[in-house]
Amino acid sequence: MPYVKKIIEAFNIPLLEIPGYEADDVIGTLSCKAEKADFDVYMMSPDKDFCQLVTDHVYLYKPAFLGNGVDILDVKKVCEKWEISNVKQVIDILGLMGDAVDNIPGIPGIGEKTAKTLIQKYGSVENLIASVEELKGKQRENIITYADQGLLSKELATIHLDVPVDFDEKMFEYTGPDEAKLKELFEELEFRQLAQRILGTSLTAPTKAPAKAAPRTLVKGKKSDQQTSLFAEIDELVADAPDATPLPTGEKKNINNTLHDYHLIDTPELRTSLISYLLKQKEISFDTETNSIDPITARLIGMSFCYMAGEAYYVPVPEKRSEAQPIIDEFRAVLENENIAKIGQNIKYDILVLKSYNLEIKGPIFDTMLAHYLLEPDMRHNMDLLSETYLGYTPISITELIGKKGKSQLNMSELSPEEIYEYACEDADVTLRLKEYFAPRLEKAGVTKLFTEIENPLVPVLAAIEKEGITIDAAAMAESSKELSGYLVELEKRIFEIAGTEFNIGSPKQLGEILFERLGIQE
Repeated sequence: MPYVKKIIEAFNIPLLEIPGYEADDVIGTLSCKAEKADFDVYMMSPDKDFCQLVTDHVYLYKPAFLGNGVDILDVKKVCEKWEISNVKQVIDILGLMGDAVDNIPGIPGIGEKTAKTLIQKYGSVENLIASVEELKGKQRENIITYADQGLLSKELATIHLDVPVDFDEKMFEYTGPDEAKLKELFEELEFRQLAQRILGTSLTAPTKAPAKAAPRTLVKGKKSDQQTSLFAEIDELVADAPDATPLPTGEKKNINNTLHDYHLIDTPELRTSLISYLLKQKEISFDTETNSIDPITARLIGMSFCYMAGEAYYVPVPEKRSEAQPIIDEFRAVLENENIAKIGQNIKYDILVLKSYNLEIKGPIFDTMLAHYLLEPDMRHNMDLLSETYLGYTPISITELIGKKGKSQLNMSELSPEEIYEYACEDADVTLRLKEYFAPRLEKAGVTKLFTEIENPLVPVLAAIEKEGITIDAAAMAESSKELSGYLVELEKRIFEIAGTEFNIGSPKQLGEILFERLGIQE
């Protein structure tokens, strides 16, 4: 935190700290006072809580995901987004649905959709509680039981505007960064890429002795603007890369012009670090690389993981099963953890591949291919198409790695981990981004319940059926066949009686003659 403050000060950005008050309340108070001083105010934050403060002169300046543009919310947009008539009702919705991030409990059984519906009808949490007798079933019971908790949650969701802080417009005039201070800090922290981007100059080489070499990792291409990586081991060896060049108008994003941070995890130490971080996540995106499109016979080549857009990790697996199995077993604690949701594109394939290594994927799953099927059943659902269509991003083509179909096409098993890892990491990264894109659209389309309670739970069931097969009761099948054969004989006799002659029922020509010429059926 001290370095964060030092960097903010070097940028000459005003730094306010009011002991005993949250940042939300400070921002809210200053926004209110600035509006009264006849300023148009933009609160820069992705936090939905600030929607309650939007007025005709106060806007929520919401950076888009991964810095892809910005969304400016005014009163109209806030009301449309939350389906309300007054921005203050955002507080009531947050109070009902709760917010785990802000430790707001809400009322059990009420999510965002239900909260919006109730506030549309009753206007506020207080009115809802007063009208609880109009409700039925478990919802009525929960609101009666947790009424006080609902009122407390509304209070917790309210941004307070009485922080003892003065608005001084001179204080907020931006004069630009102190480049000398920034360069000094960047050199101390070895933020070479960040220095190049912001200052336009390269840093001098570090004078301190290099740290002891850590296990090897490779990071090719463009790094994300998160300068530090997640692992101490990786921190020391992350290679600096040139910045992504601006996209020409109309050009799609791809790995060559998009910031990313992809890692090759090829030592026991790096795998241990990765696993420790994966175990801390609520959800992860993962993908398998194999030597075949048939998941039953495919041999695993590697696995990629992603839990933060733009940053992914590839774990290569040896060709010999005796060497591969111990590495796969290391990730059992993650992949069989029922508390970590697994995100995949056609995840049934990955489930089947890992079954061959005696590993079962457990926990909630989110299949982006199935999500798209529910939203657009008539479209194709392959990842490259989804990425280009919805993310505006063109992934690495498999043909770039192994060539086009034909005798000269390579197998993935013939490539080195260094040749595969960016492709594999990108797959996991894109899949996570697709999940973030599809999830709210499933909710909007009203198919989230179908997706989470029927489609996704059915995936491992189908995988098990494909892997193990289905036992058939031969005796019962024979008996059924005998009954049906007898029925067909009787049916055939009846047809011949009506037709007045025997003929080949399977012949369209003979059937046509019987129906239209002999029986005279016109339509």
